[in-house]
Amino acid sequence: MSHRMLHLLLQSVLPLGKGCIFISLCSLTLIPDFFACCCLSCVFLQDVVVASGFTVGKSPTVHKDKLHTFNLLLSGDNACIYVRTFINKAPKYTYVRLGDLKAGSVVNVYGVVVFFKQPFKSRGTDFCSSLKITDQSNQKIGCTIFCEKLEDHPKIFQIGDIVRMHRVKTQFFNDSITLVNTFGFSVVTFDGVAGSAMDPRTSSRSFHLDQEDRQTVEELRSWAASQTILPPVPSSPLSAVQPKAYFDLTCQLLAKAPIDTTCTLLKVWDGTRCPHTLLKVIVEPNAIEGPTSFSTEIENLIANVLVYDNHVEFARQLKPGDFLRIYNLRAIPGSSKVPGLTSSQSEEVDHLAFHLHGGTAYGRGIRVLPENSPDVLELKRYRKRQGTNIPERTEARKKGIVENCSVSYYTPVQSCGHDIQSVTLSELKQCDPGRVHHVRVQLRSYEPRRLHQALKLYCSKCTSIQDVPDDELVASLFSEASKDPGPCSPPPWAFSGWVDIPGDSPGSSKRALSVHLSTQLMSEGKTKELIFLMGSTLEETCRLTSGYQNIVPVRASGGHMALLDLSAPFLFRGRKRYYGCRQCSEAAAREPCAEGVELIDEKIIAEALGVQLLQFVLLMKLELQDGTDTLEAFLWRDAESFFRVSAEDVAANQEAQNSIRQTMDSLCPAGGSTGECPWLDLCLTVYRAEDDGGQNQTCYQICHTTITKTPSTQSDPAPA
Repeated sequence: MSHRMLHLLLQSVLPLGKGCIFISLCSLTLIPDFFACCCLSCVFLQDVVVASGFTVGKSPTVHKDKLHTFNLLLSGDNACIYVRTFINKAPKYTYVRLGDLKAGSVVNVYGVVVFFKQPFKSRGTDFCSSLKITDQSNQKIGCTIFCEKLEDHPKIFQIGDIVRMHRVKTQFFNDSITLVNTFGFSVVTFDGVAGSAMDPRTSSRSFHLDQEDRQTVEELRSWAASQTILPPVPSSPLSAVQPKAYFDLTCQLLAKAPIDTTCTLLKVWDGTRCPHTLLKVIVEPNAIEGPTSFSTEIENLIANVLVYDNHVEFARQLKPGDFLRIYNLRAIPGSSKVPGLTSSQSEEVDHLAFHLHGGTAYGRGIRVLPENSPDVLELKRYRKRQGTNIPERTEARKKGIVENCSVSYYTPVQSCGHDIQSVTLSELKQCDPGRVHHVRVQLRSYEPRRLHQALKLYCSKCTSIQDVPDDELVASLFSEASKDPGPCSPPPWAFSGWVDIPGDSPGSSKRALSVHLSTQLMSEGKTKELIFLMGSTLEETCRLTSGYQNIVPVRASGGHMALLDLSAPFLFRGRKRYYGCRQCSEAAAREPCAEGVELIDEKIIAEALGVQLLQFVLLMKLELQDGTDTLEAFLWRDAESFFRVSAEDVAANQEAQNSIRQTMDSLCPAGGSTGECPWLDLCLTVYRAEDDGGQNQTCYQICHTTITKTPSTQSDPAPA
């Protein structure tokens, strides 16, 4: 047998006889081989071991690894190790009744929850949650918890739940005792219903629960059930909701969609039907995450919940299929207009709308429920009785419907939530337009290879797409406009002056350029927010952007001030340039109306100048392949969400450009074989469009797919 080395850091080494050593083990390091693996499976820290038949020798690596100065060398077939494991008794905790709390001590407590707020972001790095608890002493004690991780907060689902908190500090606040978490804090939550299962809710992996703990929980359950101190829980199914009521709703999320930056739509159901006419919210199908349509039977059970303000951020993390409890939901009767209402939707009257207002008052918020929750199990049983086919989140992931683990450093993840199976490219080519499909493919090639050429300018009015002018063309337009055309009369709303442009090199002469400022902005002290610059070159204009927030380059035309040709940028804001549509604009040098406006942005300036603002977009054509066929698909409308960067940032930011390049190099390695390309899970939409010759053709576009950064793993095989 060859020598195998077992590194041991010894707490004590005592001879037991020839070749025999007693060891109290406080840590160990093993060279990974068969013998070491066997030791790892049966030896644990604080075990006592007896090593027999080993040779003690000096460690040659003691200065490098800082371990013990001696090694035990296994030599011979008679060497062996005896292990004695001592079972440590779990620590005994002492709990203090809430009526016996004294300020300035660290204690362990049990309590019944009579009020709570879901965790919310504090001003620092922590999340904050607050609750109020009571026990048989009839004292109500407030608790404030600050933890950086959400999972370390109490997992309270409803009033009446029971919490066990270790290592909380008592202190005086507003003439009463309160509890705050301190170092080593841990919390376990139990269902407060008498007779329910003893299922602890905690993120801790090392919590202890013995018979005394179970007895304490049962005693609190029985005591709380016999008391009237607990406020009535306002939980209500949809079938029992009354207008103007605030209530808690346990439900399942079917789909969601953003309405605007301050509001998100959640489409939910709880298996019951509301007797009142409910609000209908119409959104674009491509904005919906989850199924876009349901059977008539399910549609009659769906409630639209509008989530506002601070709850929008949490709603973004929800996935279709999640089971939720929404706290302090309000049922609003009568006429209500939906934020971001489109022209296709009229204002509804005599209906019931569900709103989750901003803030955390009255415990307002959303909580994702575990699938073993009694309320969730009841929802599942109802769904089974109804025979409905709405996948749970975990089921959807197993099927690869919602998100699949990919293989590359940059992973495309479907974010649509459509309940559909993947199809091959050959099957996809046989599908009718107007539908969304999932495919598992490789990226064979893409255009343009020079990624800066993927940046385009899009007009939302005439829907035209054009290339971004290069600097050579823009510089020539500025040069032509800077030639002296003769006198120019400033408009009556402008105040004229001069600005010095520093020379290109030290010692070179300065150049004075004519500038025009809005008299209204000058009267408000906003002299650097907007200037009209005449006679400058492109380089000089870029040099001035550090000193002025908005620069509009102008020229003299017929003795009056006019904008440059719209092939050049009409506005410079820092490093960003903005262009206008030559076809849709009615451009003229006018004074922007800034009355009551805190920030003058590109939209205000474009509207004042009569310029139809062009939007930066990313447009690429990707050649996809699988084992059955190849297909060309466009990446356009969802390109920004695909790359997780905005096209406007790509136009001005080298870091954003590098991000796209790294992504494409990962998905389609340059010079690599097809086998090196990762398999990608994509969502494609099929539609009809006219080509340049006016002929209809079937087109494909990538949608609802986002790149996420993941550790590299071995490529998955192609689908069978």
